Amino acid sequence: MPAQSLPVRDGSFHFRLLQQYLILLKNYPILTKSVTSGILSALGNLLSQYSEARKKAKSGNPVNEIDVAGAARYAIFGLIITGPVSHFFYQLMEVWMPTTDPLCIVKRLLLDRLVFAPGFLLIFYVAMNILEAKGWDDFERKMRKSYWTALKMNWKVWTPFTFININFVPVQFRVLFANMIALFWYAYLATVGKRGSFFIED
Repeated sequence: MPAQSLPVRDGSFHFRLLQQYLILLKNYPILTKSVTSGILSALGNLLSQYSEARKKAKSGNPVNEIDVAGAARYAIFGLIITGPVSHFFYQLMEVWMPTTDPLCIVKRLLLDRLVFAPGFLLIFYVAMNILEAKGWDDFERKMRKSYWTALKMNWKVWTPFTFININFVPVQFRVLFANMIALFWYAYLATVGKRGSFFIED
């Protein structure tokens, strides 16, 4: 007697969550990507704070409370900037450098790494400076102090993932893929500064 296959549990929580996400992604692509970016950006910041708290606890130093305002700043940045900007960038990339172009793989990678990455990181600095209500002197000082370091780390960490994302991941899922990597990238960026603040304090 042939064995009968067990039915897939379509009603499982994870399946329904994924199904709902795909529906929202299809009907409201920009909003869905923006909200996802905001949530994962905030989680990255909280992950950084948690990691820092664990290090302090192990060394016997006093542990600070969770900086909710810091996580909120990252959430705002992801919601207003990361989601929409990334969405349109990946869409335009498909138009400017279609897969029919034999050099599209190289061109896409160069565009992302040499143009988008430096520009987006600059936007990040500007946005965080505004959200932290700091002046031009603080922005200029932090740019000189840590922008180049952060950009070099971006090139080291993001380049292999970017290559995969822009060439092998379907365009509608590229922002999500990037957000998953960014979860840990924003944790690094938050660690560059102190807790909720991106910038390094003297």
